[in-house]
Amino acid sequence: MPSHNLATIEIDELEIIGYSVAGEETVVAIPKLDVCFDIGKAPDQFISINHVLLTHGHMDHSAGFAYYLSQRNFCGQSAGTILTPKNLLAPMRQIIDAWSRLDGNRIPAKLVGVTAGDEYPIKPNLFARVFPTKHCRGSVGYSVIEKRKKLKPEYAGLTGRQIVELKKQGIEIDNPLEIPIVTYIGDTQYVDYSQLNYIVESKILIAECTFYEDEHTTRAEAGKHMHIDEFATLLSKLQNEHIIVTHTTQRTSMREIRRILKNAMPKDKYDRITLLMAKDAI
Repeated sequence: MPSHNLATIEIDELEIIGYSVAGEETVVAIPKLDVCFDIGKAPDQFISINHVLLTHGHMDHSAGFAYYLSQRNFCGQSAGTILTPKNLLAPMRQIIDAWSRLDGNRIPAKLVGVTAGDEYPIKPNLFARVFPTKHCRGSVGYSVIEKRKKLKPEYAGLTGRQIVELKKQGIEIDNPLEIPIVTYIGDTQYVDYSQLNYIVESKILIAECTFYEDEHTTRAEAGKHMHIDEFATLLSKLQNEHIIVTHTTQRTSMREIRRILKNAMPKDKYDRITLLMAKDAI
């Protein structure tokens, strides 16, 4: 029996699966891309995913990372790779060591410390790019980007043999092409990401909007989360085809959240939004 009752959203050929309630648990996976953003309490449905992209160390986002690693070892899988803010490396290793002693078995782990601007290969031509967020010390977000090469127009009419000859001569015949597939912002206060094209143009944006009611603005500021007013400003500067909202508060009903979102957004923007935890997100 699955350990979690997860929401599922289908966008083109991608399944986005997860659970995200503010203060309780956040974990969002895209199995086809082999990535899991944050790990929550480590749903067993995600143990086989090879890359966990951890945004920060708060327990509702990271509590299950040692269990994830332990279960992979128990199932005979290689150690999963966890990308994590560099400042979390030491305490995470201490936790793994402690659990290894409690469990009586060494827990293999591949922890990769990251900071804003780093890139990490997920698959051939698929990379995770790290960018800063404004939530807690070292917190980051991730964009998953496909990198391709496109033949320069001046070489378009050449034969295969001619192209091979140019390559032998060391002539660069391709232009690099980046296709941002999904961006996961994680917990954050408002940040103007309009200067980062890979976020602006990401096909899918997964972003928190925690607070919705006017009297909750101080709560949002205190916890360094986004309020609907900031969220609307953020989306006005981005061009994403699909927007998935995570980290919704239980202080406001889902029906009321929908109403507030609809009133705060232009129709074309609102029509792109899916609430991860809405019952009709399947």
